Amino acid sequence: MLFQYSRRIYLGDTDAAGVVYFARGMELCHEAYEEFLAEGKIDLKQMLAEKKIALPIVRAEIDFLRPLFCSDRITINLSANSVGSSDFALDYRVFTAANLDKVAIEAKTFHVCIDPERRSRVDLPPAISNLLKAR
Repeated sequence: MLFQYSRRIYLGDTDAAGVVYFARGMELCHEAYEEFLAEGKIDLKQMLAEKKIALPIVRAEIDFLRPLFCSDRITINLSANSVGSSDFALDYRVFTAANLDKVAIEAKTFHVCIDPERRSRVDLPPAISNLLKAR
Protein backbone atom coordinates (compact mmCIF):
# COMPACT_ATOMS: atom_id res chain seq x y z
CA MET A 1 0.00 0.00 0.00
CA LEU A 2 1.34 3.41 -1.00
CA PHE A 3 -1.16 5.63 0.75
CA GLN A 4 -4.13 5.62 3.10
CA TYR A 5 -6.85 8.27 3.05
CA SER A 6 -9.80 8.65 5.41
CA ARG A 7 -12.95 10.73 5.29
CA ARG A 8 -16.65 10.70 6.10
CA ILE A 9 -19.45 9.86 3.67
CA TYR A 10 -21.64 12.95 3.33
CA LEU A 11 -25.28 13.19 2.34
CA GLY A 12 -24.23 14.57 -1.06
CA ASP A 13 -22.29 11.35 -1.70
CA THR A 14 -25.47 9.28 -1.51
CA ASP A 15 -28.44 8.62 -3.76
CA ALA A 16 -32.16 8.55 -2.99
CA ALA A 17 -31.73 5.09 -1.44
CA GLY A 18 -29.23 6.53 1.07
CA VAL A 19 -26.16 4.69 -0.23
CA VAL A 20 -23.11 5.99 -2.04
CA TYR A 21 -24.09 6.88 -5.60
CA PHE A 22 -22.12 4.79 -8.15
CA ALA A 23 -20.35 7.77 -9.75
CA ARG A 24 -19.30 9.08 -6.35
CA GLY A 25 -17.47 5.81 -5.69
CA MET A 26 -14.93 6.68 -8.38
CA GLU A 27 -14.82 10.30 -7.22
CA LEU A 28 -13.88 9.11 -3.72
CA CYS A 29 -11.02 7.10 -5.19
CA HIS A 30 -9.86 10.05 -7.28
CA GLU A 31 -9.95 12.23 -4.17
CA ALA A 32 -7.58 9.74 -2.47
CA TYR A 33 -5.31 9.84 -5.56
CA GLU A 34 -5.13 13.65 -5.44
CA GLU A 35 -4.31 13.56 -1.72
CA PHE A 36 -1.60 10.97 -2.42
CA LEU A 37 -0.02 13.27 -5.02
CA ALA A 38 -0.26 16.29 -2.69
CA GLU A 39 1.36 14.39 0.18
CA GLY A 40 4.09 13.32 -2.26
CA LYS A 41 4.77 17.00 -3.05
CA ILE A 42 3.32 16.80 -6.57
CA ASP A 43 1.70 20.20 -7.13
CA LEU A 44 -1.29 19.61 -9.42
CA LYS A 45 -2.03 23.32 -9.74
CA GLN A 46 1.51 23.98 -10.98
CA MET A 47 1.44 20.92 -13.25
CA LEU A 48 -1.79 22.09 -14.87
CA ALA A 49 -0.53 25.67 -15.23
CA GLU A 50 2.76 24.57 -16.85
CA LYS A 51 0.93 22.41 -19.42
CA LYS A 52 3.98 20.16 -19.91
CA ILE A 53 2.27 16.91 -18.93
CA ALA A 54 -1.18 15.57 -18.22
CA LEU A 55 -2.12 12.29 -16.54
CA PRO A 56 -5.53 11.36 -17.94
CA ILE A 57 -7.35 8.26 -16.80
CA VAL A 58 -7.79 6.09 -19.88
CA ARG A 59 -9.61 3.24 -18.18
CA ALA A 60 -11.41 2.74 -14.89
CA GLU A 61 -13.10 -0.17 -13.12
CA ILE A 62 -15.17 -0.21 -9.95
CA ASP A 63 -16.95 -2.93 -7.99
CA PHE A 64 -19.34 -2.22 -5.14
CA LEU A 65 -19.18 -5.11 -2.68
CA ARG A 66 -20.97 -3.54 0.31
CA PRO A 67 -23.07 -0.40 0.67
CA LEU A 68 -21.66 2.80 2.16
CA PHE A 69 -24.09 5.05 4.00
CA CYS A 70 -24.22 8.70 5.02
CA SER A 71 -21.99 9.36 8.07
CA ASP A 72 -19.90 6.20 7.57
CA ARG A 73 -16.21 6.81 8.18
CA ILE A 74 -14.19 5.25 5.37
CA THR A 75 -10.56 4.44 4.71
CA ILE A 76 -9.21 4.15 1.17
CA ASN A 77 -6.01 2.19 0.61
CA LEU A 78 -4.22 3.16 -2.60
CA SER A 79 -1.59 0.92 -4.21
CA ALA A 80 0.37 1.09 -7.44
CA ASN A 81 -0.50 -1.93 -9.54
CA SER A 82 2.08 -1.28 -12.25
CA VAL A 83 4.35 1.59 -13.24
CA GLY A 84 5.72 1.86 -16.77
CA SER A 85 7.82 4.55 -18.40
CA SER A 86 4.72 6.52 -19.49
CA ASP A 87 1.82 4.88 -17.68
CA PHE A 88 0.66 3.49 -14.36
CA ALA A 89 -2.26 1.69 -12.77
CA LEU A 90 -3.64 2.25 -9.29
CA ASP A 91 -5.72 -0.03 -7.09
CA TYR A 92 -8.14 1.29 -4.48
CA ARG A 93 -9.73 -0.64 -1.63
CA VAL A 94 -12.39 1.16 0.41
CA PHE A 95 -13.33 0.01 3.91
CA THR A 96 -15.65 1.38 6.59
CA ALA A 97 -14.08 2.16 9.95
CA ALA A 98 -16.64 -0.19 11.49
CA ASN A 99 -15.56 -3.08 9.25
CA LEU A 100 -11.87 -2.85 8.31
CA ASP A 101 -11.68 -6.53 7.39
CA LYS A 102 -14.32 -6.38 4.62
CA VAL A 103 -13.84 -4.37 1.42
CA ALA A 104 -16.80 -2.15 0.45
CA ILE A 105 -15.42 -0.92 -2.89
CA GLU A 106 -12.62 -2.12 -5.14
CA ALA A 107 -11.52 0.11 -8.00
CA LYS A 108 -8.71 0.52 -10.51
CA THR A 109 -7.61 3.47 -12.60
CA PHE A 110 -5.22 3.36 -15.55
CA HIS A 111 -3.30 6.56 -16.33
CA VAL A 112 -1.14 7.64 -19.27
CA CYS A 113 1.35 10.49 -19.17
CA ILE A 114 0.96 12.72 -22.21
CA ASP A 115 2.10 16.01 -23.65
CA PRO A 116 -1.23 17.90 -23.48
CA GLU A 117 -0.56 19.94 -26.62
CA ARG A 118 0.49 17.08 -28.91
CA ARG A 119 -1.70 14.47 -27.16
CA SER A 120 1.13 11.97 -27.38
CA ARG A 121 2.74 9.80 -24.72
CA VAL A 122 5.76 11.09 -22.84
CA ASP A 123 7.79 9.62 -19.99
CA LEU A 124 6.55 10.11 -16.46
CA PRO A 125 8.52 12.81 -14.63
CA PRO A 126 11.00 11.21 -12.19
CA ALA A 127 9.21 12.76 -9.19
CA ILE A 128 5.96 10.99 -10.10
CA SER A 129 7.62 7.73 -11.14
CA ASN A 130 9.63 7.62 -7.91
CA LEU A 131 6.57 8.41 -5.82
CA LEU A 132 4.61 5.56 -7.42
CA LYS A 133 7.48 3.12 -6.84
CA ALA A 134 8.24 4.33 -3.29
CA ARG A 135 6.77 1.47 -1.28
